[in-house]
Amino acid sequence: MSRSYESYKKQRAEQSNNRDKKNTKNSANGFFTFLKMFIIVFSALMIAGFVALNLYLSSLPPIENLNDFRPNIVTKFYSSDGEIIKTFTAYTYDKIELKDVPDNLKNAIIATEDKNFYHHKGYDLFGIARSSIQNVIAMQAVQGASTITQQLARILFLSNERTITRKIKELEVATRIEKTISKDKILEMYLNNVYLGAGSYGVAGAAKTYFNKKLNQLTLPELAMIAGLPQAPSVYNPYNNKDLAKQRRNQVLKRMLTMKFITKEEYEKAIESDIKLSNVPQLYTTNKAPYFSDYVMSELEKLGFHETEVIHGGYKVVTTIDSKAQEKANEAILANMKSYGLNAKSQQAAVFSFSPIDGKILVYAGGKNYGESQYDRVTQAIRPPGSAFKPIVYAAALEKGFSPNDIVDDSPVTLAKWSPRNYGNKYRGRIPLYKALMVSSNVCAARIIKEVGVHSVIQLARLLGITTPLEKDYTISLGSNGVKLFEFVRAYGAFANGGYVVEPYAIERVEDSRGRILYRAGETKSSHQLSNKTAAEMTAMMKTVITSGTGRGASIGKPAAGKTGTTDDYRDAYFVGYTPNIVTGVWVGDDNNKQMHGLTGGTIPAKIWKDIMTVATQKYGNKDFDYPAVALNEKGKKIEEDAENETTKTEADEELLKEANELKEKAMESSKNTQTSAQKPSEDKSQQNKNQAPVPQVHQIPIAVPESLR
Repeated sequence: MSRSYESYKKQRAEQSNNRDKKNTKNSANGFFTFLKMFIIVFSALMIAGFVALNLYLSSLPPIENLNDFRPNIVTKFYSSDGEIIKTFTAYTYDKIELKDVPDNLKNAIIATEDKNFYHHKGYDLFGIARSSIQNVIAMQAVQGASTITQQLARILFLSNERTITRKIKELEVATRIEKTISKDKILEMYLNNVYLGAGSYGVAGAAKTYFNKKLNQLTLPELAMIAGLPQAPSVYNPYNNKDLAKQRRNQVLKRMLTMKFITKEEYEKAIESDIKLSNVPQLYTTNKAPYFSDYVMSELEKLGFHETEVIHGGYKVVTTIDSKAQEKANEAILANMKSYGLNAKSQQAAVFSFSPIDGKILVYAGGKNYGESQYDRVTQAIRPPGSAFKPIVYAAALEKGFSPNDIVDDSPVTLAKWSPRNYGNKYRGRIPLYKALMVSSNVCAARIIKEVGVHSVIQLARLLGITTPLEKDYTISLGSNGVKLFEFVRAYGAFANGGYVVEPYAIERVEDSRGRILYRAGETKSSHQLSNKTAAEMTAMMKTVITSGTGRGASIGKPAAGKTGTTDDYRDAYFVGYTPNIVTGVWVGDDNNKQMHGLTGGTIPAKIWKDIMTVATQKYGNKDFDYPAVALNEKGKKIEEDAENETTKTEADEELLKEANELKEKAMESSKNTQTSAQKPSEDKSQQNKNQAPVPQVHQIPIAVPESLR
């Protein structure tokens, strides 16, 4: 009886199992049947859609008077106070006929931008479908399918909003263009109107801008470089990044080889050639803040605005720049550099200024002459700050519990076989920390970093936003490693606002040609990295640098704090300082890292800083920092009296620099090779001492920390 029941249960289980398998199989068959039907229906709809679109586009009429068309849509950048700082023209008047365009350039453009140009009707539906699928898979726009004709349609007629409606209009206009003029004429108009970076429109303009040649004088690699620019003119601009430009050029050459426009021998020879640029690129736009405008363009790219679309879209871009302060910066750099005889192209200066309260960039100059050099020394150059780095060392000490009144021994010291020396071999014995910073004592900075640890100093530098390499040794206390001016000034901002690292930004809002707001700046990005107490104490200490120390040449007659910095052998000089509302950093040096004898942070950088800040701070009045006073002991209260007896470098350096430049001018008259003439005053050089402390950059401290940052 039991065995029969077990047999019955087993039989029922097998029947149930078979039913489940059958149901699963039927479900799977049903799903695959549904999927097949869906694919068939979807494909049919897609085909029907493409057929309908193709029929619609085929029915469009041509465009009247296209040959006489002159687009006038203009994109403009505005300062925060309403001044136009840059105007993009939407049409280049440096025209060239297609017959005068080298075949290698035409082939390079076609290979790169639209390989089926001579075979389609202005659009490539298969290309659109392919790119659409790729974009859906990636969940973002990773691939485009614009033909040369579509790009021309966008340049001549359309706004640059990224919408399906705009894309359909682009197809419509492209189709009508194809019905109106020949393929050769389309290519000619494209080559004359496409934006190619550095203010150049059209291939003839680009030839002048980058190589100072006529188009028919360019070599194959030079033509390929130009052909690689339309996709991202600023990104591949060789003045901004020659290595990236070369990579892009070689991609173009590879495509030309693949399409058999050039031979393998021509390809191999071309990719090995260097990019030799014109020393004086010609500018075709109105641009009152050229380095800043390049930075704005890069910020727009990060926000999702394609450069070519911005340039031809008639946008109104309202920036954060202070037009009056920027104008003064341009003047101050040229005037002060000229007054000291620093006229060589390689002898440069850079300025960066922003609000430590809300992050608005107020002044931005990446060099003394954009026409001579488009290399941006604010964000790209990495130069040692010298003693300007010392405030980070002192801040690390204060964070560890040190006080401005703590005593440090200002006497010779050796750390791991390194023996730093003070300027002029002058040592003061036991002095408080604030005085050690004021007189820029090298040995005191070395002793302090030994006490707090190299790791702590590097860690704080990283927290303050400095990303450049820092060696793990004591020498970083004297600013031996390079920094970017942008990051360095941003770091000083934390001293100015109570310890917050605020991210600088350049764009307030973007409007399209119809006045619609496409972008508006959001909340300021910031992070609290220093205690309010440390920021207040550092400000009190750095105020003495301007009132009584090495930075007296930067005095603007109102509360300000800062630090000078000069590297060994006078290769780099900094002044970074701040008032309650603005932080500004100035760097002066030689692009070729040559000596600039007599140059210190307390001379030209301090003077440039003073000229700029006098204008930039006018609207803020003379209010002092809104920090609690830092208590000083009895010895500390004698700071002003002691400072009068201290031998500061400012006036002496000015006289030495004048002497050096007088000798330099005489040498220039007697010899064309004047690069090293300033090295002649050897006695003066010995008196200046190679180990002079570097000059720090200047920063301003805000009157009050906004509630949003507290």
